[in-house]
Order: sequence, then structure tokens, then C-alpha cells
Amino acid sequence: MLFYVLLAAIVAIVAIFLTPERKKVWTATAIVSLLAVGAIALAVYAFSVGEVKLFSFRTAIFGYEYFAVDRLSALFLLIIAIASVATVIYSRGYLAGYFGRYSSAHFSLHYTALVALVASMMCVVLASGGFSFLFSWELMTIASFILILFEANRQETRRAALNYLVMMHIGFMFLVAGFVMLFNATHSSSFDAIEYYFKLGNPLPLFVVLFVGFGMKAGLFPMHIWLPEAHPAAPSHVSAIMSGVMIKTGIYGVVRLMQAIDANTELLYTIGLIVLLSGIVTGLWGVIFAAMQNDVKRLLAYSSIENIGVILIGLGIAAVGHAAGSDLIGMCGMCGALLHTVNHSLFKTMLFFGAGNIYSKMHTTTMNRMGGIAKHMPLTAALMAFAVAAICALPPLNGFVSELFIYIGMFNGISDGHEVLYSVAGIIALSLIGGIVVLAFTKLYGVVFLGSPRSHEVAETQEVDGCRIGAMAIPAAFILFIGLFPQYAILPIARVAEAVTASDNTMVIDHMMPTLQTMSLISWILIAVIVALFLLKRRAQRSRTITEGPTWGCGFTALNTKMQYTGESFSEGLENIGKPFMKDTVDGRTIDKNEIFPTRHSYDIRHKDKVDSLLGRWWMALMHRINEYTMRLRTGRVNSYITFALAFLATVLVLTLLGIM
Repeated sequence: MLFYVLLAAIVAIVAIFLTPERKKVWTATAIVSLLAVGAIALAVYAFSVGEVKLFSFRTAIFGYEYFAVDRLSALFLLIIAIASVATVIYSRGYLAGYFGRYSSAHFSLHYTALVALVASMMCVVLASGGFSFLFSWELMTIASFILILFEANRQETRRAALNYLVMMHIGFMFLVAGFVMLFNATHSSSFDAIEYYFKLGNPLPLFVVLFVGFGMKAGLFPMHIWLPEAHPAAPSHVSAIMSGVMIKTGIYGVVRLMQAIDANTELLYTIGLIVLLSGIVTGLWGVIFAAMQNDVKRLLAYSSIENIGVILIGLGIAAVGHAAGSDLIGMCGMCGALLHTVNHSLFKTMLFFGAGNIYSKMHTTTMNRMGGIAKHMPLTAALMAFAVAAICALPPLNGFVSELFIYIGMFNGISDGHEVLYSVAGIIALSLIGGIVVLAFTKLYGVVFLGSPRSHEVAETQEVDGCRIGAMAIPAAFILFIGLFPQYAILPIARVAEAVTASDNTMVIDHMMPTLQTMSLISWILIAVIVALFLLKRRAQRSRTITEGPTWGCGFTALNTKMQYTGESFSEGLENIGKPFMKDTVDGRTIDKNEIFPTRHSYDIRHKDKVDSLLGRWWMALMHRINEYTMRLRTGRVNSYITFALAFLATVLVLTLLGIM
């Protein structure tokens, strides 16, 4: 079986490289679609019959390994399948503007890396052994690194890609250390062995090591520093699949760890507190810095950090609830976390697609150079408004449903007297996060799409092609379905939560189903009312003459775009909270107070959190030091290189004889 997988990979790579430049996207689309269809088929089968083993093989170090699909991996397969198909379709229109600027081989490498990323993410959630999991994880990192480097001629792109690569390999080292600890204790590196390990003495170190490794990929605070740099540097479709899907593999790893812990144990309680507090800090840190950003893609990147925090809050409440003996709290928290994982992949993919539409027309993602885009790109504006409402958790869309589950879990914790303090802390944190999210995305949509154009590029722009609009419509359909039919959407999520927590899902279904049915009814009534009001408005305006005039300008008769809110002025009050934790980078200058007649000038400010500066210094110094010593080994002599190779082989032989390898 492994041979056929490798053969299929080689055929796919050759097909992409042999296809003409402008047709490569369709080859990649066909390959990704086949992978998506296979993933969906596996997921549906796993939901119906439970765990299914696909194939196994033997490794030199870790012994027998196998790939399998269960309900948890099936859920993540569905997430990967939907987002990957939308991404590759979107790339057709987005990359059209780059034809002629790069060679055919450049596009071949890009699409090969995109296919490899999709395949490796699927392998990550299917792998049941340490070797296969780590191999798939590393392939995922390398593929995404190549995708970020699409515009490698830009210095900021190369720096962001290097930052990402270094941070991911630090996390990879933690994962390797964790699986080695597991293998030494149990003589197995499978995820099934983790459950046995946790029953042994002092299991917390293994959880912490693996949690750090998974948290690095997920963007957990303070390991998030790669994320706000990588997303603005990468093409928008790459940012979409990385933020919408790839960082969720870190969440997948955390859920796998929690699945291996027995309920009603002290370990589960401790881990629940760790995850909950990590989620609160990550969510608040991400949303505060998101609200202060003046770059669209950096705002969306910090928003991804915030949503990872929301998911971890749900997982923490689930663990604490189960440890306290309340299956209802645990199931509500787990259902909310898993559903929010799905939801975030949908609306964040849409938002990055929308940012890509803007960038392809404006060649910038700076908010203060935009305004009034809705008049020139109405379809993009409508879909972005849809995604913004979803991420703000407004009914009747999907974000409201997932956060409602987390809230209900915490409210049940208060009413039942189970961990009241932590439930209250979670409610306060989630409320603050939700409020600042509304501020951040009101700022994004208002400054970018409303008002008057701030530049001639906006005034001359036009709507993007149908491929990109269609790609945005794919996640939009699922967002609307989950929001309008939450009683059906929660059923597969509850089955996954049941498999993870070993609890009966009928409890949460019976408790929540009346509420969900009422939500669905109210949503349909709300839509009907809106449609009726719209039709009444149109009918009333048929017999009336509509005239347009200037908006009242508070006494001003010569309104201009300088009087509009900018991104900086919109969130000025919030900056006082985040100022101790941020480092500002300013391009241009402000208007001096003594300038009666100010001259023409430009001004742009970027807010970066100080964690980036603090953690970025040491690895840059480390990389320079490693490079310095590595260059000494480059002697140019063949004898030296042969000696290095023989020394390496001798070391491997000695370690093997000693039983270390």
C-alpha cells in the first residue's frame, strides 16, 4: 500500500510540472478534489461504523505503524477537504496576476507544495504512530514554508518564512522529545500508548512537552510570534489554508492528548486548568492586538490567535467539567470547541479570500489607503460582511452557535456549583473577547469598505473574477447551513465529542435540542422579516422620486476623505491598554501642531507585540552563530566531506549497538 501511495505522489508531481503554466491550477484542482472526495468518503464511513484501519507498515525504530480514521480524524478530514478545494479554486484567479513575473517552474513548485500541504494535513490526522505522524508533520511544515516563499524576492517574505521555519522546528523538537519519552516508557509511539503512559507515575511532563509542540503550530501564546508575520507575507490563498486549517492540526493534537486521559482524575483537572488559562491569555492577547492593527492581513492573523484561544477555553471547560463529574459541562464545552474549530476554518478562509481580492486590486493591505470599496466591489463586500458577521458570533450564523455551547457549559458550571470560579473567569474572558472582536471587525469593514475612496486605485478598481467569488461562496454555504440548521449540524459534532470524552451524547442533545430548534425558527423568522421589509421598501419607492444630496457635515461644506475615520483613530482608546505590550514601527511623520498649512505627507504605523521582539532576538543570534560554525565545515575538500559522512555512519552504528537507536 505504501508503494502505491508513493507512486501516486510521484505521478501527481510529474503531472503538475508537465502541465502548461496557465493550466497547472486545473491539474492541482483535480488532484486536490480527488483527495477531498476520498477524505469525505472516509469521514462518512468512520462516522457510521467507527474506527477503520487503512494500512500498516514497519519502521526501523518505532516498529509497526498504521494509518486509521476515527470520528475525530473524520471531522478534521472534512475541514481539510472543504477548505483545500476552495483554496485551490481561489488560487486560479489570484495567481493570474503573477503570470509573466515568474517562471513556469515557480508555479509548478507552488502547486506541488499546495498539494503536498493538503496531503500531509490529511496524513497528520490519519497517522496513529509516532514516526508516521512526525514525518507527516514535518512534510506539512516544509510544504507551507515553500508556499510562504512564493514572493521570495521580497525581504519581508524571506524573513517571515525563516521565522516560521525556525519556530516550527522548535515545536517539532518538542514533539520528537515527547514521542521519544513515550517510546522509552511503553515501547510504543502510537497515540494509543499515550493512554497507558498517563496511567503511569508523573504523566504531566509528557503532556506539557507535547502541548508546547502542538501549541507552536496552533499559535498559542507566547508561541504565536510566527503567525502575524507569516500570514501577511504569504499569498492570500496560502494564508487562508494555513489559518483556516493548518493551525487546527495543533488543536487536533491537543484533543488527542485529552482523549487519552481518564475522566474524574486529578490529571484531567490539572490539564483542564492549564488549557483553560492558556486559552484565556491567548484569546485576550490575540483580540487586543487584532483590534489595533491597521493592516488587513495582520488583523486577520491576530484574530486567528484569538479564535485558538476561544477553542482552548472550550476544551479547558470540557476537561474541568469531566474531572468534576459533570458530563453535561464537559460535553457542552467539547461540542462548542469542536464546532468552533469547524466554524473558524469556514469564516477565516472567507476573510483571507476577501483580503486577497482587495490586495490583488489595490496592491496593498493597509486600511488607511482604502475606503469605499463596497461601491466598486459589491460581491466581495457582501461576502466579507457575511464573514464578518459570522466571526463576530452574530445570529443567525455559525459563530453564534459554537460560542453558545461554550457559554452554556460555563453557565451550567455555575448553576451546578462545579468549579464556579473557573466558569466565571471563562465567561468574563469570552465576553471581553467577543466585545473586542466586534470592535476589530467593525473597524475592518467600516474603514475598508465604507465611506469614500482614499486613493485613485480604489476609485478605479473593479470586481474580481468569478472563480474567486465562487471560492468564497463555498464556505459561505456551510456557514449559513450551520447557522440556520444548528440542530442538524450539532449531531455529528456530538458524536465526535462522545468519542473523545467517552460520555453519552444523548445528554447534551436532549439538553440543547429545544434551544437549537428555537434558534433555527427565530433565524428563519428574522430572514423572512428582513426580506419582507426589503420588498415593502422597493414597492414604496416605485412611485417616489429619489434624489441624492450631500450628507450633513457638521457645518463643513467641503468634506474630504481626511475627515473619515482611519484604522488608527478607530481603535485609539484601546491602544492605551495594549501600549505596554507593543512596539510601534512608524513610516512617515505626523502633522506638527505648529503647521497651520500642513504639507503633503504620508504616515503609517504598525503595532507589533513585544513578545515578537523578545523571542526573536535569541533565535536570530542563534542562526547567525550556527551559520558561522557551519561555514567552517565547508572546506571545499572532498576528503573532508567523506570524513564527515563516515563519522556520521560510525555514530549511527555505535548508537545502534548500544541499543540507543
